[in-house]
Amino acid sequence: MAKLVSTGKSCTVNPLKMSQPIGGALAFMGVKGCMPVLHGSQGCTSFGLVLFVRHFRESIPLQTTAMSEVATVMGGFENVEQAVVNIAKRANPELIGICSTGVTEIKGDDLDGFIQLIRARHPELDHIALVYVSTPDFKDAFQDGWSKTVAQMVDQLVAVPAPSSPRDPGRINLLPGSHLTPGDVEVLRDIIEAFGLRVTILPDISGSLDGHIPEDFTPTTLGGVALAEVRTMGAAVHTIAVGEQMRAAAETLERNTGTAFTLFDRLTGLQPNDALMSLLSQISGRPVPDKFRRQRSQLVDAMLDAHFSHGAKKIAIGAEPDLLWSLGAFLAEMGCELAAAVTTTASPVLERLAIDEVVIGDLEDLEARAKGCDLLITHSHGRQAAERLGLPLLRMGLPIFDRLGAAHIVTVGYVGSRNLLFDIGNIFIGSIRDPEPDAWRRPEMIPREIHAAPAAH
Repeated sequence: MAKLVSTGKSCTVNPLKMSQPIGGALAFMGVKGCMPVLHGSQGCTSFGLVLFVRHFRESIPLQTTAMSEVATVMGGFENVEQAVVNIAKRANPELIGICSTGVTEIKGDDLDGFIQLIRARHPELDHIALVYVSTPDFKDAFQDGWSKTVAQMVDQLVAVPAPSSPRDPGRINLLPGSHLTPGDVEVLRDIIEAFGLRVTILPDISGSLDGHIPEDFTPTTLGGVALAEVRTMGAAVHTIAVGEQMRAAAETLERNTGTAFTLFDRLTGLQPNDALMSLLSQISGRPVPDKFRRQRSQLVDAMLDAHFSHGAKKIAIGAEPDLLWSLGAFLAEMGCELAAAVTTTASPVLERLAIDEVVIGDLEDLEARAKGCDLLITHSHGRQAAERLGLPLLRMGLPIFDRLGAAHIVTVGYVGSRNLLFDIGNIFIGSIRDPEPDAWRRPEMIPREIHAAPAAH
């Protein structure tokens, strides 16, 4: 059992962690016609905007209440009101999602009260949903902001069905964690639909941040789950949550609507995907499609092929808890040794990692512990550490700004797990250098029966 420890340093060197409001804003971007807003200074929003643009290479809808020093001291109601009214006039969103920041949390702005006043003073905005989430960036981390935002959207947007309302046996909900890419979410949608089920995904970043070209310009999100569909999630027969961070949202949905849920702490690897197939087959009443049986066989074969390259390799991972667990647990199953693990916030899954301690720290902590490893796994800010250590770097997580296709990385399902094995295995194979590449030409290296064969007459 791993022990979770904190370095207790006075400062962060080369940060691994991203803040709660950034995670909350990204969750809001999975809803169609949404405008995320950070209640704080312009710099808070500018940082998040640049980060998302560099990672996704897309236009990102993100606004700010532009708090100044005076507004912060005196209270931010006027800034919030003006921001909501201006966004409503210029962007005409269906949803305005407001995330707090450290500066306004320290001041103690009552955003719930602000929203009530705005509703009373502006009845013309009644058609626009307003959701506020408390996400101070001086505590917790990126996946916590995502988790709180999804739970809040479930609590405020999903309608409570009447007790006599029948459930739709062909419909389920999917609550994906922040560690899943748009490509991952799209793969999970395809898997679920292959069983003849209809799925509502909240948030659905596969529809808004997958890099497609829209037919018309919109100042809000380019796609995602429709608000009308979110409101009816309580009619689904079951909910699938992916990642421990989504437990709160799944429990909120179950408590409010009675929709039971199953939580998968990861969907990378053989066993968790077998469990997913079994669950979907049970819900739909259909057998597992042949294509998934073949994909499973391919993953098993890939695991057999890859264990030669993966066995006894030392891995260092720096990532958000659910991503760290997904990668660390799967690679441990393949015979790798998790030699260093650094994360951003606490989570129950971390205790189950096959390592003595998991450090809540930064990339400096990861670099210090990764000496002697065979592979470093973290986001793009770990590239300098990898260069100093002379280690290959596998970029995972967010942000990835020095490679293309970050939104389309897939590590879930049988195919995603198989391809992850190949990617890591090829890194291991490529890092092996033969000191004598032409050694096979020496006579003593030629098989005896060939070397000693008489010359043909």
